[in-house]
Amino acid sequence: MNVSRRGLLRGAGAGVLLIGSTEMLAGCAPAASTAPGAVGAGETFTGYGELVADPKGMLALPKDFRYTVVTHAGVTKLDSGEPTPRNHDGTGAFARPGGGVVLVNNHEIRDGFGTELPVPHHDGLTYDPGAAGGCTVVSTDAQGNRTGEIVGVAGTATNCAGGVSPWGTWLTCEEIDALAGKDSFQKDHGYVFEVDPFDAAANRDPQPIKALGRFEHEAVAIDPQRGHIYLTEDSSKPNGMLYRWTPPAGYSAGKGALRKLGPTDGELAVMKASDGQGRHVSDLSMATAVGTQYKLEWVPVPDRDGRTKPVRQQFGDADATRARKLEGAWWDAGGAWIVASYAREESPVAHDGQVWFYDPATSMLTLKLLLARNPAPGSDGSFDGPDNISISPHGGVIIAEDGEGVQHLMGATPAGATFPVARNDFTDKTKDVEFTGPVYSPDGSILFANIQEPGYMFAITGPWQKS
Repeated sequence: MNVSRRGLLRGAGAGVLLIGSTEMLAGCAPAASTAPGAVGAGETFTGYGELVADPKGMLALPKDFRYTVVTHAGVTKLDSGEPTPRNHDGTGAFARPGGGVVLVNNHEIRDGFGTELPVPHHDGLTYDPGAAGGCTVVSTDAQGNRTGEIVGVAGTATNCAGGVSPWGTWLTCEEIDALAGKDSFQKDHGYVFEVDPFDAAANRDPQPIKALGRFEHEAVAIDPQRGHIYLTEDSSKPNGMLYRWTPPAGYSAGKGALRKLGPTDGELAVMKASDGQGRHVSDLSMATAVGTQYKLEWVPVPDRDGRTKPVRQQFGDADATRARKLEGAWWDAGGAWIVASYAREESPVAHDGQVWFYDPATSMLTLKLLLARNPAPGSDGSFDGPDNISISPHGGVIIAEDGEGVQHLMGATPAGATFPVARNDFTDKTKDVEFTGPVYSPDGSILFANIQEPGYMFAITGPWQKS
């Protein structure tokens, strides 16, 4: 985004971005960068400059940045010989013993098994023989070069986003609400599954974590201190909700603990917000200014498995607070970052994106980002439709854009400056397809990100700077 366009948009009220504060995100930032062009004392970081068109027609990046393709649906191969599955989505990154990175990559495939480029059904790793989604586990060296890819879980459906657990696993979320017998499904779907990036034996006989509910799951953020798990729901008619799972007494978090839970263990509850005057807030779109704060309480879910009525339909508008397209979630700085991608006619107030921060110590939800309607989605230079989010080890956040028209990876500094990191430069049917799953390698040197269809995972490197 060039400075003149950014200034125009802010002046017109078309977009305001304020992500956290330097103090809140200071724990995410390393010592000052020594990379070429690093920000010096007294200078302000405003991004990496204009994006340079890609002669290969894939990713436009700032000058001095480069990318490599890690996986490509139908082209790269699993260690077992099958092609890499399609529809790359949420991704978790883990430090690989001895160097390198292990990534767990969701494949958001809603179709029944038999569709093209499914997650292969391997013995012991398949939940439902009738479903084609799941996760692959991708290994790279320290430079981001692919060294292997295996199945993590198969036979799940519409694996959209998820989240990394404090104990080093990936929670993958099914963004679907379907009971056995629908289409080709032989089992119920709409659950969260846990995938261990290093222990294949732990992934055998995959079982849904029913305590976390059955609904159109999107993403997960886990409070390592209290054990609460926050879950977003991307749904409509009515709009979805934000959930919080509270562990039962005596629960000890760690590898394998979630698998041992019963279907009603702990408390699953939904967000109910009130403003400064104590008035109920029925939908998050009603917040029209950055800095808006709501007090949250949590209302228990009557039937978390949604057998006869979907969970979100078990609440009236006066009983809970909704939002259209609750998407990415990330835990950092002592709280949960939550994305509401956009709101249109199905919401009280239209906008093109919100990012919220929930502080469990105060039970306060604060609006940190607000994007009004993008006036020119087909033109480069403005953003809309934030989706997956991750905290950058260099400060600020990285957001995948799933909006209208041109698609970007965008960044935001702690001081509030927004900037482009990458642009989808494809000219074929991949043109205008969303970015997904942005996540840095644990050492901060590589930004991994995907374009969903047909499915590409990229490793982006360059002179990353402290913001």
